[in-house]
Amino acid sequence: MKVRRFAAGASLLGATAVLISACGSSDNGGGGGGGSCVSGNTLTIYSSLPFDPTDRQQSTDVVNGEKMALQKAGNKVGKYTIKYVSLDDSTPSAGKWEAGKVSSNAREAAQNKATIVYLGEFNSGATAVSLPILNRSGILQISPSNTAVGLTKKSADPAEPDKYYPTGKRTYGRVVPADNIQAAAQVTYMKDQGVKKVYVLDDKEVYGKGVADALAADAKKAGLQVVGDEGIDPKAANYRSLGAKMKSAGADAFFFGGITANNAVQLWGDVFAANPGIKGFGPDGVAEASFTGKIPESSQPNTFITNPTLPEQLYPPAAKTFFGDFKAKYGNDPEPYAIYGYEAMNAALEAIKNAGDKGNCREDVIKGFYNIKNRTSVLGTYSIDADGDTTITDYGGNTIKSGKLVFDRVIKAQTPSS
Repeated sequence: MKVRRFAAGASLLGATAVLISACGSSDNGGGGGGGSCVSGNTLTIYSSLPFDPTDRQQSTDVVNGEKMALQKAGNKVGKYTIKYVSLDDSTPSAGKWEAGKVSSNAREAAQNKATIVYLGEFNSGATAVSLPILNRSGILQISPSNTAVGLTKKSADPAEPDKYYPTGKRTYGRVVPADNIQAAAQVTYMKDQGVKKVYVLDDKEVYGKGVADALAADAKKAGLQVVGDEGIDPKAANYRSLGAKMKSAGADAFFFGGITANNAVQLWGDVFAANPGIKGFGPDGVAEASFTGKIPESSQPNTFITNPTLPEQLYPPAAKTFFGDFKAKYGNDPEPYAIYGYEAMNAALEAIKNAGDKGNCREDVIKGFYNIKNRTSVLGTYSIDADGDTTITDYGGNTIKSGKLVFDRVIKAQTPSS
């Protein structure tokens, strides 16, 4: 995959920045933008994703999906011309998304008076940084990939989700099912594989710990024994001692809540070296070629990954067109989240369309997003609920063969009752 970095310097901002005028009322939805509207008919949509070496393939494909959707719309919604700016939220020193860079990206979008929508971040922990900044500016934020429950709903953290919305108004949503759904899917998958004792790990980030905590709770409710539950050091040289602990605990499976960039490949190798017969389960955070193509070949038959992307034959006909067009245009099969990038852009365009003559008004565009109902899309028909979540719930269960993610089954997960 080629790196695609898009300049977002002063010249671009100067070309797109325009004056804001007041329109709409500030008391009927939207964030802290005071009902602000862009003066003129050119609107800017930002994307913020990590382009570090580990995430580059996935992020580039997401960006390409977003660009495809915008190009299909002719770069317009009604009378409005859409300008697209892609930013990198990673740094070479971090080797993944980095809070300072995320904050800088969000501030750039917030300070650009032409900004109407922000697509990002890829990682839920990154969104925990950018969301409050964008919320204060009343900018709609749509993520193609965030799954942490606490961004939109109550979680184990009593401060969530309110701490992400300093204005007290919702300005965020996503087109991917959240981790309460994914955790339930993981437990279903584990039971199907005969798991009895699971060791739960996380990378200590918002996303990783969130999905791991949900998994541990759901596993217990389902009658599985959780024989360990801890966070790992993402910078550790190895995890041999952890592999030994799993063996001593009698675990027949482990789950890692985290992302590839947080040393997931090293973890997999060390755990399987100490426990050759164990089953390893991972969430969508490792559903990418940089993980599947690098873990030991001997571990692949016993590795099971959930992610919300399904095979094209299980999607509506429009998805077949998307997959075909993507490969023809970019020369590769898309990474799992490319189709969600495509749909995130389409949801943004629909939000602007739903705002009608006020498609240049941030507050009205936010309302337009929450008013998405029974939308026919490449993912199927869905609505956006009052929290900003999609009504789509299916997850795909995947195995790994020859270093590639291979679809195994649809998991019709139901969130366990509390």
